[in-house]
Amino acid sequence: MTRQTPADLLTIIRSFVPDMTKPIATVRKDFSAFYDEFQEDAAESAHWDLIEIRPDLPAYRITVPESTGNRTVLFFHGGGFNAGSTGDHLGLCARIARASKATVFSVDYRLAPEHPFPAAVEDAVAAYQYLIEMDVGAHRIIPVGISAGGTIVLGLLLALRDRKLPMPVGAACMSPMVDMNFSGESVVRNRESDWISAARLANIRATYLAGHDPTDPLASPIAARLNGLPRLYLQAGTHELLFDSISAFVEKTRWAGVPVQFDVWEGMFHCWQVFAGQIPEGQEAIEKIGKFVQGA
Repeated sequence: MTRQTPADLLTIIRSFVPDMTKPIATVRKDFSAFYDEFQEDAAESAHWDLIEIRPDLPAYRITVPESTGNRTVLFFHGGGFNAGSTGDHLGLCARIARASKATVFSVDYRLAPEHPFPAAVEDAVAAYQYLIEMDVGAHRIIPVGISAGGTIVLGLLLALRDRKLPMPVGAACMSPMVDMNFSGESVVRNRESDWISAARLANIRATYLAGHDPTDPLASPIAARLNGLPRLYLQAGTHELLFDSISAFVEKTRWAGVPVQFDVWEGMFHCWQVFAGQIPEGQEAIEKIGKFVQGA
């Protein structure tokens, strides 16, 4: 797919967005086809190996020629907790690996509705502990997630802290869902400038939480006690429905004394990093993720 202006790309993306009223198997197939369309050749030189953390928890070790082994990015894909996989985020994983000169360890966590909250967070803890057991030191692990994956990263950090397990030196989140009540005026203000919708957010909450309290800190990190977390790096676009809630979360982390870097991308919509092959802002954001990983 050729490069586009952000406005033209947004129009194209909206035409691809899966219909959430279809059966979940169809939604997942359509979501994967949707993301695959934008990955292009980013993963061409990437090598990936299947790792079985558990029989029901596969992960993939992804390397590129630039990977040095000094850092391991523990990656969690997007998809609203009920879709997505390493396969349809492989181009993004390869771009992150190149930018960070790291190995990417991408986890295919269990999905709702078959496995509702907190299954994904428990899978994240299991993946992190697997790396520790494989002698990847905590000081070399940087959890990174996009959208729902960013929420899982924050849930992972809170779980590690509360269980008194070794903490990573830092973590990065792209367009995370930090508030399952989806509060903030941007949900209304940006309804014409993003490709996700308020209806999709409501579907995510119902499917993922399955009646669980939306203010549970592992589901809504904005409701958590945030002290004791490692250095954080967050990215959000001003045209996202989630922009206000992410901004409020960043403010709360700063009040808690957590070192946090927050990069705001003017005019960008949800998960614009996935579309790095179409808009330069996507690749620029990934390069910043890479610098954070290398410097953590």
